[in-house]
Amino acid sequence: MQVDPYLVSWITDYLSGRPQYDRRRRSEGGGVQPAAEQLQNQGDGDLQYGKLYPGHIQTSPVQKALLAVGSGVAALQNPYRHDMVAVLGETTGHLALIKLRDRMRNDPEGYTILTERPRIRLSTLDLNRMSTLPDGSLGREYLRFLDENKVTPDTRADVRFVDDEELAYVMQRYREVHDLLHTLLGMPTNMLGEVAVKWFEAAQTGLPMCIMGATLGPIRLSTSRLQKLFASLGPWALRSGSRSRCVLSVFYERRWEQNLEELREELNIEPPPITMSASSKGAPAGS
Repeated sequence: MQVDPYLVSWITDYLSGRPQYDRRRRSEGGGVQPAAEQLQNQGDGDLQYGKLYPGHIQTSPVQKALLAVGSGVAALQNPYRHDMVAVLGETTGHLALIKLRDRMRNDPEGYTILTERPRIRLSTLDLNRMSTLPDGSLGREYLRFLDENKVTPDTRADVRFVDDEELAYVMQRYREVHDLLHTLLGMPTNMLGEVAVKWFEAAQTGLPMCIMGATLGPIRLSTSRLQKLFASLGPWALRSGSRSRCVLSVFYERRWEQNLEELREELNIEPPPITMSASSKGAPAGS
């Protein structure tokens, strides 16, 4: 089978850093059309576009393997490449997504989410109302997290390479609740906080992307942060991730008023063993 030349061009563009998107720079705009959009706008080739859902790009196993290897290398070289982390998750997560989908189907609240398909975007959040909620509530603490870490849910990339419409939504939901997990776990977006969240996500979701991030992320930590990770944060994150209820099955949008500590207890998530403040640095690869 011949590999689509536009797919090869897209991989080359990403690996060479054109364009390099991360959560801080994506909102700055610019005149360069993303190569993925160029890919959708080109001729027929071997790929099929928008077949299952808007933006969908159907790929063969060989093409997925190329994408997985290329995106994995790029993400290892630069953990701020959220575009590459997203592609890696989509091209390697099929079996884990099936298990997550089944967990959601077997949970009444998760089933409602799969049925209604809510999205977490600035356009769907009532920021004014959330800002009036009491300290300690999920909505107020989530808004505080976004403000202190200078991130926004709108920078989460849309799913493209998952060849099942329902599984594509599960992956999208995982991305959009990632910042809520930071809020639930009390972790900022510095490297140590991200690695701790990845350890939780690896135990909770089984997504290969999360396992890779949990395994390789510590390489970038200083000695003092490694000590914190292995002595307290890591065991806590793995324990909480493996024991807690499926975090994708929580309709957070209907729980903004709920006390954060009460929600942790309901989900069987232990309070964080140490308190960490927000970093001035942007978030490394979240998903």
